[in-house]
Amino acid sequence: MLSQDSFYRCLTDEERQNVATFNFDHPSAFDKPLLLKTLQDLREGKSVEVPIYDFSRHARSEETHTTGPADVIVIEGILVLAMQEVREMCNMKIFVDTDDDLRLARRIQRDVASRGRDVAGVLKQYTEHVKPMFEQFVAPSRRHADVIIPWGNRGNNLVAIDLIVEHIRTKLQQPDLCRIFPNFQIIPSNFQIQGMHTIIRDRETSKEDFVFYADRLNRLVVEAGLGFLPFTERSVTTPTGAAYTGVAFARKLCGVSIIRSGEAMEAALRACCKGIKLGKILVHRHRDSSDVIYEKLPSDIADRHVMLLDPLLTTGSTAVKAIQILKDRGVAEDRILFLTIIAAPEGVHRVCSSFPGVKLLTSEVDDYVDQDYTLVPGAGNYGDRYFCE
Repeated sequence: MLSQDSFYRCLTDEERQNVATFNFDHPSAFDKPLLLKTLQDLREGKSVEVPIYDFSRHARSEETHTTGPADVIVIEGILVLAMQEVREMCNMKIFVDTDDDLRLARRIQRDVASRGRDVAGVLKQYTEHVKPMFEQFVAPSRRHADVIIPWGNRGNNLVAIDLIVEHIRTKLQQPDLCRIFPNFQIIPSNFQIQGMHTIIRDRETSKEDFVFYADRLNRLVVEAGLGFLPFTERSVTTPTGAAYTGVAFARKLCGVSIIRSGEAMEAALRACCKGIKLGKILVHRHRDSSDVIYEKLPSDIADRHVMLLDPLLTTGSTAVKAIQILKDRGVAEDRILFLTIIAAPEGVHRVCSSFPGVKLLTSEVDDYVDQDYTLVPGAGNYGDRYFCE
């Protein structure tokens, strides 16, 4: 766990002479570059030296606290959510909401007991700095929170704590890539999916069987992808005359296949979305680069949610080029859903880090891409096996 209070910056000589009037509750009181570097190093699996701030002297101690990397990193502080750079590094953002009186009582208790201050000084600081800064920075930051926890006089909210712990436990059970990239999802595996992967990966599988089971996998991935589309509440009347309240999905949807393998997923998309518009992009791949050879997209694609289709994601260079084309045509990242059957870690890293707003969905992640840019263990040339005799 990291405390934002550990990252108060060193005061200048002038600020130290007027420390009684210094605003410790303004974001500028913190050493934000050091805080961000510490967080980034922990995310990269590095050990860090966390400063120790001496509140009685208003200066950093000569000593530091060594903190090692962990599966879960918690950063706490009242101004954490007010810093955009910190928010962008967090997978889950929590705002603990308490009453004004309770916040004041806790501050008096803490500052008098552990920071060498008197009650009058704490009240003066609260009135002049703490409360105005709370209203200016802290309270507005709650809109960035994924979870807002009411915290009353009893000092606990066990239901909220249990929900958060269970969410973290679920995340820890997911593959590493899903924990690193919140915009990456793997559809839940089962024996049916594993069996179909076994068939399409088998070099002895006939073309007829390959197409049949590839289509089934394509359909499962497309169906899962549709679940990420926005929806609105809709009420209908059933044949019995009763009312039923459900949802209606976004109407402005289109599919874009990356030629040629992506065209193998078009049938599944048509089967799930009647009358859907389709576009195509052809990217010629070189060793380290790619060029757009052909594109044909709906004229109103900027107003649509786009399902980008390519069954195999290897290095990610083609996918990145295709996504950039969609963005250049006015499609927002959060309106792009990239569907693939098998993905390589290299491709996932490249797509998800380049376009954090794009949702990437696959059914399995393979081991790596070899020196010949082939997915391993892979399924061979997907387009050849699907379209050629």
